[in-house]
Amino acid sequence: MTKANKVLFITQEITPYVSESEMSLVGRNLPQAIQEKGREIRTFMPKWGNINERRNQLHEVIRLSGMNLIIDDTDHPLIIKVASIQSARMQVYFIDNDDYFQNRLQVTDENGEEYEDNDARAIFYARGVLETVKKLRWCPDIIHCHGWMTALAPLYIKKVYKDEPSFRDAKVIFSLYEDDFKQPFHADFSNKLLLKGIAKKDIAGLKEPIDYTALCKLAADFSDGIIQQSEHVNEEVLNYARESGKPVLEYQSPENFAEACNDFYDKVWETEQK
Repeated sequence: MTKANKVLFITQEITPYVSESEMSLVGRNLPQAIQEKGREIRTFMPKWGNINERRNQLHEVIRLSGMNLIIDDTDHPLIIKVASIQSARMQVYFIDNDDYFQNRLQVTDENGEEYEDNDARAIFYARGVLETVKKLRWCPDIIHCHGWMTALAPLYIKKVYKDEPSFRDAKVIFSLYEDDFKQPFHADFSNKLLLKGIAKKDIAGLKEPIDYTALCKLAADFSDGIIQQSEHVNEEVLNYARESGKPVLEYQSPENFAEACNDFYDKVWETEQK
């Protein structure tokens, strides 16, 4: 059986660009471990406003930037930046936009309040990554999404981009973390999601209030495998994933995780191959 050789990581946090957390450490260490096992990788994260561009030597990739994404009838320019983690021989691509990421922190502001447009930021991030991968003309076998900010990528890959050469054969894995958000998304979120290829029935499960549980269930619906990344995650979502019949990788200790994840990629690839 052919192994899944190309892995795309769509990640919410990577250290050293943001402070250390369970997610940012996985974002930093897992791609390196998978690359060292002989697979080809690409890694993306949002260009949060608290990332020091000069210190981390980010620079804009002009040939990839310049596209506009329309969200809620408004044009939002897509800016792509890149930096290298030299010790890992690993490049990181950053999705940037003046409205959604520049001069703003991660998911909460200076007072710890969640940004009201986190729903639109998640839409922009998911679509921005997929449009950039298309421009790179790179065809990942496995797409591994980390964090709720990436939860829309499985839907877009399976519906909007399903005929694109870059994504046609890709298998999607979603990692569940302990992180969540408290403020439900706007009531018109479902309408903002709609693009050519997405029917209302595809997102019928997104009932109000559109909260963390509903968003992660949507990610599970369109993923080919689910990973319990944190020791303690939302039980309702985890049980939903287990009952789906899709491959689920239960929680692994940090020292075993990369090896287990590497094997899980092939399991999902082979399970889903027709």
